[in-house]
Amino acid sequence: MSRHVGLITVVVRDYDEALAWYTNVLGFSLVIDTPLSDTKRWVVIASENNGARLLLAKADGSAQEASIGNQTGGRVAFFLYSDDFTDDHAKMVRAGVRFLEEPRHEAYGSVAVFEDLYGNKWDLLELK
Repeated sequence: MSRHVGLITVVVRDYDEALAWYTNVLGFSLVIDTPLSDTKRWVVIASENNGARLLLAKADGSAQEASIGNQTGGRVAFFLYSDDFTDDHAKMVRAGVRFLEEPRHEAYGSVAVFEDLYGNKWDLLELK
């Protein structure tokens, strides 16, 4: 039997604003956008190399709305791997991505923490 993580849920305020940000700013691609009801859609995006996919899930109710932008209690939630950290960092800065720190070079590679449009923390990361 083979297993792998197929989707990771990101709770969002609005499908279309999230889809626009992740595709236009981070360069993700739309994989699936299927209406499920008048208020729900199945929206899946993927990075260009089709690594882990993200399910954009619109918050339903106050408890879910409260988790938008803080799905991991303030810790880095997602890791965007790069094979050209310097170029990707520069492109993201030009696109208006808010980095929370200057790039750092650690034993494992180059890294900088940034926020998505909701405040979820991400690492832009190039491994050595």
